[in-house]
Amino acid sequence: MKKLWKNCHIATMQNGQYSSIEHAAIVTSGQHIHWIGTFEDLPADAYSETIDLNGAWVTPGLIDCHTHSVFGGNRSVEFEKRLQGVSYAEIAASGGGIASTVRATREASEQQLLASALKRVRCLLKDGVTTIEIKSGYGLDYANERKMLRVIRQIAEILPMTVRSTCLAAHALPPEYKDQSDAYIEHICNDILPKLHQEGLVDAVDAFCEYLAFSPAQVERLFKTAQSLNLPIKLHAEQLSALGGSSLAARYQALSADHLEFMTEDDVKAMAAAGTVAVLLPGAFYFLRETKYPPLDSLHQHGVRIALSSDLNPGTSPALSLRLMMNMGSTLFRLTPEQTLAGVTTHAAHALGLQETHGTLETGKVADFIAWDIEHPSEIVYWLGGDLPKRIIQHGNEISI
Repeated sequence: MKKLWKNCHIATMQNGQYSSIEHAAIVTSGQHIHWIGTFEDLPADAYSETIDLNGAWVTPGLIDCHTHSVFGGNRSVEFEKRLQGVSYAEIAASGGGIASTVRATREASEQQLLASALKRVRCLLKDGVTTIEIKSGYGLDYANERKMLRVIRQIAEILPMTVRSTCLAAHALPPEYKDQSDAYIEHICNDILPKLHQEGLVDAVDAFCEYLAFSPAQVERLFKTAQSLNLPIKLHAEQLSALGGSSLAARYQALSADHLEFMTEDDVKAMAAAGTVAVLLPGAFYFLRETKYPPLDSLHQHGVRIALSSDLNPGTSPALSLRLMMNMGSTLFRLTPEQTLAGVTTHAAHALGLQETHGTLETGKVADFIAWDIEHPSEIVYWLGGDLPKRIIQHGNEISI
């Protein structure tokens, strides 16, 4: 049965622009968009339901394409210590940092991880996020990575969202592999990843390519394994140093390379040629008081798609609002509101390999959209915090949070 959503204006976000339709209407059939256009062009048809959107601005559902939403505990005490002058190295030496999150995640039951993650992800859903990517990476062994990935799959069953699951077992070196990073990568490639993939728990593979994590050569070993399993690739790259990780990701046709503060012009050119999306994470940039900016002019010049995401995680971006990250994308990275909105819709869809079904409002695509009670789409980026009035439609059905 077809539903008619009328009395609205639409920012379709095609071609990375508002691509606005004034005095518009949308017809949905089941989970998909059947027709979209101006109300005066609406074809004569029978509709099972007509919904008046009261002059709202409609955008695609927001896409948070890089999160670590499942984890045990939190690191608020470390945050306070850093503000008191304790260095990250000192915190890590005393058992803090990612090691503390690994311990807490390993100690938590599956149900405990699910309950805590649902609280965080519901905040994002309330903010207008209808599609989310969630990474593992705080288990660092088969049993605990599996536990995290099972929780991610359960979130998809409980919440009205599209949820993509990424295996980030190559996030850090677990304590049982101290000073044995090559051996750990081999363990991921030979044991952890194939088993998790066989169980249907993995949609993509990610790694942290950095001097304090894994080298480009080690990451390439993981990429080859992912390719052999027909799994798409993503990469944390160039956050703290220039190792050429983003160029490596491009060579393997990665969906995205993320962070990118230290990427070079050659990295940008490689990503442009490969169609790899640049995912910028303003929350981590802000939280860490970073001063090294991604090469934004170069990314624009070479036509690299730029996505934005919350990077929700306990250590460097405890962000519960993608809209706030959008404002940071404009204020910190000088993206226009239009570019920012594209970064959490069409470009974010490309970063997850979902561009054929998500990210823009077009006939045949999934009927995920937000009807915002605003006067112009730029308001989505303009307002700081709060619950911006909206109606959330996911798969053709209005949902309540």
